[in-house]
Amino acid sequence: MKQYAKLSAMLFALCLTAQLAAQEKTLYVEIENAWAKDKPDYPVVLQVKDLKCTFDIQSATLFDGEKEIPSQVDDLDRDGAGDEIAFVVDMPAQTTKKLRLTVSAAEAAPDRYPARVYADMKIYDKSNKRDKHKKIDALTIPGTTNIYNNLYHHGPAFESELVAYRIYFDQKQTVDIYGKFHKGFEVEPSGWYPDDKQLAAGFGDDVLLVSGSCGAGALKGWDAKNKKAIHITPVKERTGRILAYGPVRTVVDMEARGWQYGDSRLNMTCRYILYGGHRDAQVDVIFDKPLGNETFCTGVQDIKGSVSYSDHQGLVGCWGTHWPVNDTVKYAKETVGLGTCLPAQYVVDETKDKVNYLYQVQAPNTTGFTYYITFTSMKETFGYKTPEAWFEHLQAWKDDLDHPCRVSLKKK
Repeated sequence: MKQYAKLSAMLFALCLTAQLAAQEKTLYVEIENAWAKDKPDYPVVLQVKDLKCTFDIQSATLFDGEKEIPSQVDDLDRDGAGDEIAFVVDMPAQTTKKLRLTVSAAEAAPDRYPARVYADMKIYDKSNKRDKHKKIDALTIPGTTNIYNNLYHHGPAFESELVAYRIYFDQKQTVDIYGKFHKGFEVEPSGWYPDDKQLAAGFGDDVLLVSGSCGAGALKGWDAKNKKAIHITPVKERTGRILAYGPVRTVVDMEARGWQYGDSRLNMTCRYILYGGHRDAQVDVIFDKPLGNETFCTGVQDIKGSVSYSDHQGLVGCWGTHWPVNDTVKYAKETVGLGTCLPAQYVVDETKDKVNYLYQVQAPNTTGFTYYITFTSMKETFGYKTPEAWFEHLQAWKDDLDHPCRVSLKKK
């Protein structure tokens, strides 16, 4: 009987091993940087559907020779199976790398790789103690509900080692920014609002008073009659959700359903993606059906007394100094540089309203478009110190975005 039980256990183990082996697949990812400049921490995203696996992918392992490259599998539609595999890789100028990728139906161990990003969204607790504000993944509210002051730091926040962003959970959906003196993570311990002890220890802080502007590149509606940006209202419902927490990237959605925009009724998601090693964030604007001739706008806030730069083809930036909060006694003025980069094919006009430098954009017959936002703070020991240096960086940034690497899948 014991021998029979032992044999059964061995057969079960062999079957399980064979089953697990059948739920793995190895292929190769070829990445070519044909450009004349290095691309550190270059983001690569693979669509799971392109891998043609017969199982649901839950994890991935990636090697550059003998060096393991951290990656993550993101379930963006929340159906329990991975949709995208994301990683960053250093790509020297004019080089090609061939990475070995193994995907699996087995879930990855938590904390498998060191985190290079962080994200959270929290319900406000009236005690105002940091450990009492409860983290949530998603929240949906009626469009008539004001949740702004019921969320700690007023919406989802996310950061890389270099910068931190937050998105206001209201009709403004403004992109606000947090500047750091030193590279590292501060949103979780500070809750966006560092106390006196943390400030004395070298923490950064909120560095921009965004008010009703587009801040650092929020998408807005466009009032053609009065030539100004308008908020995303009225809507049937709003949803904020964090789809990915890292370790390589964060993915944060702000969704407006039933947006009555002129004669159109739109369902729109603004998806913010931030990668480790990056100060710039990717913004995917997604609609559930093709657009007509609706006009939107985005750009950068006109900080009081700022100087600006535009290439008139989708790149716009500013540099300015102003108080970041209404408390002008405890807090000093902050100097920041902002930047937004849009694909030129979507730009239909350029203007300035009372509080923003703007591009008007259209994307007829498409279900969305992608653009990029970035910023620097004078606080940074690793950043930019003059408007000239910042605007030079913005031009180099656009040049880098215009020269993506070629990525392809190989069997061997």
